[in-house]
Amino acid sequence: MSYLEWPRRVAAVGQFRVDDPARPELRAPDEHHLRTVLRVRSGEEVVVTDGRGSWSLCQVGDVGLARVTPVHVDPATPATTLYLAPLKGDRSEWAVAKATELGVSRIVPLVSRRLVVRFKGETKDKIVSRWRRIGAEAVGQCRRTYDVVVDDPLNVVDVPADVCVADFSGGGDWTGVRSVAIGPEGGWDPEEWGSLRRRLALGRTVLRAETAAVVAASLLAFGAGGWGFTLGGARIGNDMDNT
Repeated sequence: MSYLEWPRRVAAVGQFRVDDPARPELRAPDEHHLRTVLRVRSGEEVVVTDGRGSWSLCQVGDVGLARVTPVHVDPATPATTLYLAPLKGDRSEWAVAKATELGVSRIVPLVSRRLVVRFKGETKDKIVSRWRRIGAEAVGQCRRTYDVVVDDPLNVVDVPADVCVADFSGGGDWTGVRSVAIGPEGGWDPEEWGSLRRRLALGRTVLRAETAAVVAASLLAFGAGGWGFTLGGARIGNDMDNT
């Protein structure tokens, strides 16, 4: 992708999920959102992506979309996973959106001993469903072209042994770290993870759980080498500074 196409991609009025960016067809809810909610006019541009890295720019017509660029494929970023205990109110949803914007590729709802929220039965299903919807919306908002996966909930005892745990007692070297667990408002139970689990610190201040999730997502991006992306010789960040 040419560096000159990135501002054009950012300036598009929205991004939508399609089956094939080469032959873009919007689903009915997206068509409604585009024309009724966003009130996009004919001639304006949108981004379409298949959620697997392929995307193209399209021009909105009176009916349907017309592709105006070749189909591009973004390089995949390192696979990173955030294990997140559900939080009170909408704090979890905010954390899911921000982690998605920061490039986390997988989010796992984590069932911890000290959960403050009720996380069973229909309530659990509704929370997970909402996380998935919010993750999908955040993917479009931030123009990433790889879907975020929100997995089924997992108990702490079933978390793989190579997953690190955010804890004040931990170290500060996040190099190469690909997965980390963030606890609930009440913190971890002292016996929850066992003595062999690797622990990593998030800094020297006490963070709210949702803030800890965002810090962890940022550190995962840096530690795994997935922060920003390269267009030719230019390293591009949020401010599109290529110096």
